[in-house]
Parts: sequence; C-alpha cells; structure tokens
Amino acid sequence: MWIVRLALRRPYTFVVGALVLLLLTPYVLLRTPTDIFPAINIPVISVIWQYTGLSALEVEQRLNYMHERALSATVNDIEHTESTAYNGVGVIKVFLREGASVDGGVAQITAIAQTIMRQMPPGQTPPLIIRYNASTVPILQYAFSSRKLGEQELYDLAQNHIRIGLSTEQGVSIPWPYGGRTRLVSVDLDLPALQAKNLSPQDVVTAMSAQNFIFPSGTAKIGSTEYDITLNTSPAVLDELNDLPIKTVNGATIRVRDVAQVRDGYAPQQNIVRQDGVRGTLLTMLRSGSASTLDVIARVKAALPRVLSGTPPELLVKEFADQSIFVR
Repeated sequence: MWIVRLALRRPYTFVVGALVLLLLTPYVLLRTPTDIFPAINIPVISVIWQYTGLSALEVEQRLNYMHERALSATVNDIEHTESTAYNGVGVIKVFLREGASVDGGVAQITAIAQTIMRQMPPGQTPPLIIRYNASTVPILQYAFSSRKLGEQELYDLAQNHIRIGLSTEQGVSIPWPYGGRTRLVSVDLDLPALQAKNLSPQDVVTAMSAQNFIFPSGTAKIGSTEYDITLNTSPAVLDELNDLPIKTVNGATIRVRDVAQVRDGYAPQQNIVRQDGVRGTLLTMLRSGSASTLDVIARVKAALPRVLSGTPPELLVKEFADQSIFVR
C-alpha cells in the first residue's frame, strides 16, 4: 500500500513517469531484436582438429584422446566432454557448467592445445576453436552456379569475393562455402618416367620444397640511394615450377617437367552442391551477436548487388531459405 500513498502524495511525479515510459516505448520497440528463437547462452566450446589422410581410428587415438586428457586437467568448470572422429577430422565438444566463463574456457583450451601439439603427428596444425550458440542458425542462403564457369572458379568467387564483401555487414557471420573445389597447385607424377630416371616421388617433393622459399630480401645502400632487393627464390608464374631442376646426371639436368606436370588443380572434393542440375556453391548466412534477424537480412540483401557488380556476368545467383518470412 505504500506505493499508493506515495502516488497520492506526489501525483505529478507519477504522471511524468508514465509519460516518459509512453514516449520511450517506440524507441525500445524499434531497437528490440526480432528473431524466431530467444538468445540462448549455452556454455559449449567446440574444438576441431584436422589432419588430412588420418583414419577415424587414428584421429580418435592420436588427436581427440590426447587433447581430452589434457583438457580434464587444465580447463576449469568442465561438466563433460564429447568427441567424434571422422577421416581426417576430430571434433571435441566441451560442455561447461552453468555460469562458467566461456571466454576463460576458450583461453585455457587454446593454451593447452598449443602445448600438446608437440606430442601429435608431425605437421599437425592448431585446432579451430569456436563458441557454440544454440541461437546461431542459418537465416539466409545463396546458391551460385554457372554454365560456363568451373567449380574451382565458383568456389573462388564465393570464398574470396562474395563472402568477404558481405562479411563486413553488421551482425552477419558467413562460414566457408559448401560445394565447389578448393584451388591448389597440383603436381601429377609420371611414375614410369620417374623409374626410368631412377628418381622417387620424394625427390620431386624435396626439389620443389628447396627451391620455393619466401625470404626477407631487405635493401642495399649504394651511395646516397637505397634500393629494394628482390629474390627469385619463389616462382612468380605457375608454369615456372615445371622448370625447377631436380637432379643432374652426367651433365644432363632433370627438371620437374621431365617427370611430372604442375597445374592449377583442386583439393579432393568433400561435398557437392547442385542448382537446377548444375554444380555450384552454397553460401550460408548466420546471425551473430544480439542483432535482429530482420535487420541482418535487410543489410545483406542491400549489399549483395554492390558485391556482385565485380563478378562475371555468367554467374547465376539464387536466393532461398530466407528466415525473415517466418520472423515476420
């Protein structure tokens, strides 16, 4: 009853307070994020190890098992861990207790991952560590295809042009595209030619590794002028790799082109995306942070024409899975 007595004694104060709330209501409504699901803060951290060529059993024994043992002794507030092993990929989910510091958990997991890498197979790279959020769901997807462009070109456009152009928009997170082929330099060995010249595949690898380096060249001061020095330790054109020498026998130099062929190739394809029967790539947009789904989708759609202005006209773009339809 005290609030009633206070209102009767100070009526003007309560009237002004009610008017302030009434005036602030439109401002609050406009700034309130609109989404299908509420913000769900689940303290889960995912650790993804990758080692191409390793079987699922070896991934479990050599990567996941070693990391899980180290996590139990160094990371605070762990409730339980789950791990899944695939060919070349190991996924560990670290579930923290309610109220635990996720940022602190990420820092501790990152620190111990760098430490145990010495005990892992040679060439192992640091893991990808991400925070899992149940409200981070796809809100928009774009498919890219072409009758003239190859899968490598489509993947390159989606990854290095479109994805980068859209990722600067506020509230959007864009993972790597699905489908397509990842470009890389491929060396196709001619095994009969290698045997005829008494060479092994390792000889080719050693020769190319020893002649493809990036060194700091520095400068040279001659008189009163300082010149930049450029070294030729790394080929500038792909075809120059074919001219690298491997071995000299009886005065004759054996080059890479004599036993192999260097070309613009692609990594083994892990997934395929088709649009109207034509292979292409798929970009998925995720909402990040506390941004509104409607605002994020509106920003992406507004920025897409500007990003696509620098792409080939043969590129076909199709939009689907627009979640703003359901949010509205």
